[in-house]
Amino acid sequence: MQAFFLPYNLGQRFCIYHAARNGQARGAIVYLHPFAEEMNKARRMAALQSRALAKAGFNVLQIDLLGCGDSSGDFADATWEAWQDDLVSGCSWLQAHNQGPLILWGLRAGCLLAVSVAARLPKEADFIFWQPAISGKQHWQQFMRLKMAGELAFGQPKGVTEQLRQQLAAGQNVEIAGYTLAPALVDGLLNAELRPPVGHSGRVAWLELSARQDATLAPVSRDRIDQWLEAGFSVNARVVHGPAFWQTTEIEDAPELIEATLGALGSWQ
Repeated sequence: MQAFFLPYNLGQRFCIYHAARNGQARGAIVYLHPFAEEMNKARRMAALQSRALAKAGFNVLQIDLLGCGDSSGDFADATWEAWQDDLVSGCSWLQAHNQGPLILWGLRAGCLLAVSVAARLPKEADFIFWQPAISGKQHWQQFMRLKMAGELAFGQPKGVTEQLRQQLAAGQNVEIAGYTLAPALVDGLLNAELRPPVGHSGRVAWLELSARQDATLAPVSRDRIDQWLEAGFSVNARVVHGPAFWQTTEIEDAPELIEATLGALGSWQ
């Protein structure tokens, strides 16, 4: 494992590189972390999976985006476009160290970023989707509920959603759950959809988690998977037993998800 800072025009991006342990790498994987506090909750699982992937023969790059983790800037500096730029730069760095196929591995909103970034890359990429956010608009609505819950807990009047909309429309930053968000970041998220990149084809490992042993994919997931299949992608989709570690109060592991991810990649070889 190698920790380093990747120079960039808006400072530096903190990266962790896990080199394949068995010589010739089977592929290059870039991890796209989730949104806001979900990133911190998911750090342990991202590290566990990255080490498992390196042991299985993949080069893996974890990168903290602008304003996140140990990278330069504040969260208020982040925009959707700047995050895409960060990831394009990270993919270029990783591919310079590895000639194998590129795989974009996203968690939650990181999956939306993966699709956005893929359209800007010089070569096609495969995807690993962990509990993918289907729509940026829906993801933003879920995030806003944190603000609404906090305001109501302090006896504040309702109408929080409309207040946030007015602030953003006026070009003002908004604060939710301790994170300050710029309108440019919110706009990018609102316009993001988990749709296949136009003109691309490839492979997708679509993995969702459930505490139930007999859980199946939700209808909205199946509908979106059908769109990827129609676009020419091969999709391996399943529900894995495990906790929603990106939102649990305590840090939790999902070992079955790690094994399912390795299994899906193994089926690609």
